[in-house]
Amino acid sequence: EGTTSPPHARTPSLTAAPPPRFSRQYDAKLCSMMDTYTKCFIVQADNVGSKQFMDIRAAIRGNSKVIMGKNTMVRRCIRSYVERTGNDQWAGIVDHINGNVGLVFTTGDLSTVKDTIAEFKVGAPAKVGTVAPINVSIPAGNTGMDPSQTSFFQVLNIPTKITKGTIEITADIQVVTAGEKVGASEATLLSKLGIKPFSYGLKVQTVYEDGSIYDAKVLDITDDDLAAHVASGVTRIAALCRATGTPSIAAAPHAIVDGYKNVLALAIGTEYSFPLADKVKDAIANPGAFAAAAPAAGGAAPAAAAAVEEEEEDEDMGFDLFD
Repeated sequence: EGTTSPPHARTPSLTAAPPPRFSRQYDAKLCSMMDTYTKCFIVQADNVGSKQFMDIRAAIRGNSKVIMGKNTMVRRCIRSYVERTGNDQWAGIVDHINGNVGLVFTTGDLSTVKDTIAEFKVGAPAKVGTVAPINVSIPAGNTGMDPSQTSFFQVLNIPTKITKGTIEITADIQVVTAGEKVGASEATLLSKLGIKPFSYGLKVQTVYEDGSIYDAKVLDITDDDLAAHVASGVTRIAALCRATGTPSIAAAPHAIVDGYKNVLALAIGTEYSFPLADKVKDAIANPGAFAAAAPAAGGAAPAAAAAVEEEEEDEDMGFDLFD
């Protein structure tokens, strides 16, 4: 006759989610990689199949390893590693573990490994509800579809005509816009036309290197790009220094040239001279001599040959112009 607990208190809920489990084996593997490697990619793995993973692992096996896992487990492993070792260099990537992502640890050249990963892409059809990564257009031309299927084109406002019993698209038309979801009509039409507009693979999003974290786009910058940016900066610094009269290494060549011009002008206007000024003075004094001594490059020989030909032609005519 004692008190009894209500039914819900003594019967465990069958729908309650189990508490998160911490895999020691996974933790040991991930921590071992963080001890071994100093470089890592955070890659997005949306729509990537198991065969693609196998091919990528095989291609980068010599210097890289791929590890996937639930985001909560990965973040917990990294935090635990930082607390145990005191090495907080890896702590920054915790904030980047979002979505369907994985980690690629590597000892190779980052740009090379990134390019190798990007090679393994597989074409995929446009599925309903998928966010389009690119614009998709259908080119003008015969589709090979029978006239009974014109409804798909009418829904999408695609201009068509019937040619020899088949539907022909009369103008190029964009059916899917990047960043928007693919509709049912668009997906069905592209499927009937046999068009697989999208391609998926591991996409490198973020790079970790010796404690530094940066966007993967940085790896696309070439030495030529860097040289162009540096040259542009030097040009602006030189212009600013010249305008303000501030001496600097960037403006030094321009200052030297201007100084030489001033000295040369002074020598020409006075009796003072030096070897280079003597040449300029001689050119001013005898402009005809310098013009004769330095004919236009490549122009003297053709002109002389043309003059000889004209003289020969006059002799062959057999009469004088004024006869």
